[in-house]
Amino acid sequence: MSDLNQKNTSRRAFLKGSAATAIGVAGTAAAGQTPDPLITEVQDWASYTGVGVDETPYGMPISFESDVVRRNVEWLTASPISSINFTPIHALEGTITPQGCAFERHHSGAIELRKEDYRLMINGLVDRPLVFTYEDLERLPRENHVYFCECAANTGMEWAGAQLNGVQFTHGMIHNMEYTGVPLRTLLKEAGADLSADKWVYVEGADASSNGRSIPMEKALDDVLVAFKANGEALRMEHGYPVRLVVPGWEGNMWVKWMRRIEITDTAVESREETSKYTDVLEDGTARKWTWVMDAKSVITSPSPQSPIKHGSGPLVVSGLAWSGHGKITRVDVSRDGGVSWETARLGKQGDSKALTRFYYDMDWDGSDMLLQARAMDDTGYVQPTKDQLREIRGENSVYHNNCIQTWYVNAEGIAENVEIS
Repeated sequence: MSDLNQKNTSRRAFLKGSAATAIGVAGTAAAGQTPDPLITEVQDWASYTGVGVDETPYGMPISFESDVVRRNVEWLTASPISSINFTPIHALEGTITPQGCAFERHHSGAIELRKEDYRLMINGLVDRPLVFTYEDLERLPRENHVYFCECAANTGMEWAGAQLNGVQFTHGMIHNMEYTGVPLRTLLKEAGADLSADKWVYVEGADASSNGRSIPMEKALDDVLVAFKANGEALRMEHGYPVRLVVPGWEGNMWVKWMRRIEITDTAVESREETSKYTDVLEDGTARKWTWVMDAKSVITSPSPQSPIKHGSGPLVVSGLAWSGHGKITRVDVSRDGGVSWETARLGKQGDSKALTRFYYDMDWDGSDMLLQARAMDDTGYVQPTKDQLREIRGENSVYHNNCIQTWYVNAEGIAENVEIS
């Protein structure tokens, strides 16, 4: 056989095999089946004109996606005014969180504050105490960055064991958006602030709680933003409209919403939210404070309890999210046997540091039970720990900063359940 004929034969064999594979992936579609009326018959939606361009002026999701919403856990807090809801991360793809799906955390409820009524004061250890209007902020040089915001209590209900059966509830106190704003250092320099390394920046909000937090000067001069847009649009009311603080990689309670005042101080103010709250209680009852950074973490979003395998055995894409407050995710491993063995997943498009990374693990599922886990690593060399490893140091008294490896038990029917094995 000539080289040409051999090549043609090989090509025909390859194409034939590819076609067979495609049919297998598609499931049962093949010759000999009865015609599909959804293909052969004219459907209602093709028989009449649709709605006009102004039917939904803002552009809300189609009704078939109405289940993709934030959800609350009613027993978690005494009142929804000082509570939290959860991003439906099981139903989203990519990394950018739509504002309308991004989790909320309030300490005294979301407030309505007009741009025209907005004022931001800088005082304390400054040469020139200043007051900025919203229009003033818009005139300053702005930047755009994608960052994740994670509540320190994300996964906090899981310290003592597997509890909430849904990734939205175990890991949904997180969102990832493109923020537009002015670097905090720009405002500090405008006011002639004392920028010494030992100084602090105290930021408070305009709501009833104020939620004041102290930030070390080093961080304030690094990557903190005074943001007035998210994903290209104005901040939503629940996300601090018209202006909020963005503190990349650090716990979400420091991202002060409706921010109204910046004070330069000699020492940390040590407000309620950084003493009695948002500290890590250890086994012996002592508490660690200033645990700001959100360590590397990951979770499989599909399959998961709210996103079961519906197609049966065959090709399966395991998908999830990974993030680190220290920098970029460099690798994610996936285990099908509860951590006995690991395989490296492929990472999606890499973006900004301290932003969500999507990962995929492509496999052929034979229908057998699985104990699915993901393990993240970042560019500092940090490796996401098991819950047992965290407990060795922290005990079970903690609420915050639980970045443990999550386990989903997936049965032969494709149903996933939150379990704990390590």
